[in-house]
Amino acid sequence: MKPIGNVEFLKTSVILKISAFFVVAATFFYLGKHWSDGYPQLVFFATTRQAPSVAISPNHNKPFNLSALVDQNQTLALALPPPSPPPPLRRFGIVDENGTMSDEFEVGEFDEGLVEDWRNETKTDGSDGDGGSSSSVRVTKFELCPKSMGEYIPCLDNKEAIRRLKSTAKGEHFERHCPEEGRGLNCLVPAPSKYRTPIPWPKSQDEVWFYNVPHTRLVEDKGGQNWITREKDKFKFPGGGTQFIHGANEYLDHISKMIPEIAFGHHTRVVLDVGCGVASFGAYLLSRNVITMSVAPKDVHENQIQFALERGVPAMVSAFATHRLLYPSQAFDMIHCSRCRINWTRDDGILLLEVNRMLRAGGYFVWAAQPVYKHEEILEEQWKEMLNLTTRLCWEFVKKDGYVAIWQKPFNNSCYLNREAGTRPPLCDQDDDPDNVWYVDLKACITRLPENGYGVNVTTWPARLQTPPDRLQSIQIDAYTSRKELFKAESKYWNEIIESYVRSLHWKKIQLRNVMDMRAGFGGFAAALMEQNFDSWVMNVVPVSGPNTLPVIYDRGLIGVMHDWCEPFDTYPRTYDFLHAAGLFSIEKKRCNLSSIMLEMDRILRPGGRVYIRDALSIMDELQEIGKAIGWQITVRDTSEGPYANYRIFTADKHLLRG
Repeated sequence: MKPIGNVEFLKTSVILKISAFFVVAATFFYLGKHWSDGYPQLVFFATTRQAPSVAISPNHNKPFNLSALVDQNQTLALALPPPSPPPPLRRFGIVDENGTMSDEFEVGEFDEGLVEDWRNETKTDGSDGDGGSSSSVRVTKFELCPKSMGEYIPCLDNKEAIRRLKSTAKGEHFERHCPEEGRGLNCLVPAPSKYRTPIPWPKSQDEVWFYNVPHTRLVEDKGGQNWITREKDKFKFPGGGTQFIHGANEYLDHISKMIPEIAFGHHTRVVLDVGCGVASFGAYLLSRNVITMSVAPKDVHENQIQFALERGVPAMVSAFATHRLLYPSQAFDMIHCSRCRINWTRDDGILLLEVNRMLRAGGYFVWAAQPVYKHEEILEEQWKEMLNLTTRLCWEFVKKDGYVAIWQKPFNNSCYLNREAGTRPPLCDQDDDPDNVWYVDLKACITRLPENGYGVNVTTWPARLQTPPDRLQSIQIDAYTSRKELFKAESKYWNEIIESYVRSLHWKKIQLRNVMDMRAGFGGFAAALMEQNFDSWVMNVVPVSGPNTLPVIYDRGLIGVMHDWCEPFDTYPRTYDFLHAAGLFSIEKKRCNLSSIMLEMDRILRPGGRVYIRDALSIMDELQEIGKAIGWQITVRDTSEGPYANYRIFTADKHLLRG
């Protein structure tokens, strides 16, 4: 047999190629015709509001000359120029000393990508989607507020409402007076002109940037008391206070020696610091595994809470005046007042009765003030009044040492019931709900302790974080499942979600210090962050639109507050790094304007901060529209359940806007 020559080989190869091409083409033609004849046509959905249209190929049922098509395609291939190479990939990162690019780096100052030129202009869209006009106007870009509103707190800066008050003798002007409907915040609160990325925790405990809170009133008034000093472009916090100028740590050691049973970080886990200053007391308790709600009114030293939050310490603007504070009964293991400038004995002790309501059975009240240690006639009279009042409240006077006095609240109602008839103040009515706090007036009566001992026998820290507390049984919820099972299920749910965030979204790399959970439930989100060892704290917000789970949150050793998201929150602008909301907007949409909630979120969120919203797919378009009008950088992701789930994850980054 002769070997096949080159020419004959090429001819045979060409014949094989052409034959293979015809077979493949005929196969695809048959499959395409079979699909179009026997199955529905493919329908593509647009994101417009018009009904989806169906289009059938104009070549349907037409014959094709495959040979002609092959010749034509070859001719076109010869005529067309070769395709241009794809653009080179752009990568961003830091080149290390070995010449390797890496995205493992920390952001220090704002770069140009984080600062946007946000010129004030209100764009509106009046179309109804069908080419006609609509009476509703959709704002597509919110304006920047005037610079004078840089520290605006809507419900505490309502000057018109404050001027209309009949009296301010009891501190009414320090309480909430929210703007009327239609007159709320409708712009973006600006940052100071030289605002910088906050110094990260734990360094921020000792120093913050001056231009982030550019006020020197506290330095001028409290400099000699070791609260705060200014050094060039920073404020420094030496850790002192009015009654502990030598430092908070020494002061805490003093209290521990006075009453070893206080046992910080074990028996005493949750503390309220009244009239907190810049919150050094709470800041130094953190290292002892104690979390402190530091509160103060927006008074002449109006920026003390802003300083506390800039440091990364839990704090909130709040005042003892005429309404209950927004915390549940038996919330705090200890309540502390160091020269907090409150007259505890006024109006038959109504303010100390509020302390009694919030103090856990067996908890401690620590008072450091001039009447404790100064021997002046007026001060000695105040001391006698305090002893008399606390005796009628059945508090046990434990000890006085130097300038500190400590009392302990009883564990049950036996002392109250054995008082002489007519002793004031009386016990509150049996039907009084001590956990009802939203715009509830103070009551001049002693809050009864539960006869079943709920709230008394909490587990010591850290076991109490994951131990279902007794007060689970008192929560008013519709549940077919055991409340303990619901508690454990919520904890497991958030543990799994936070683990996935850490794994897939690299949460360990982002700044998480001041965190707010806007619909906290039993506090599972906050507990999961602790289990993952995040160096953060969480303000657990329980909306008034749902069940009041705050007692459970405090029994777990966490902090939180009751709030109505149809109104602004009592904190300064730019005080949270991270806002989390799960299932909040689909519920509040029935009650509130969603844009007002998101504008409030923007007000309290720091530039560079983040928003995570887990909610129904049905409201994601609206959330995106509002978020873009605010200037957030938005991403919408599927949940772990996949693209067909009814929920989505809305994430947003806030950039620093310059006018």
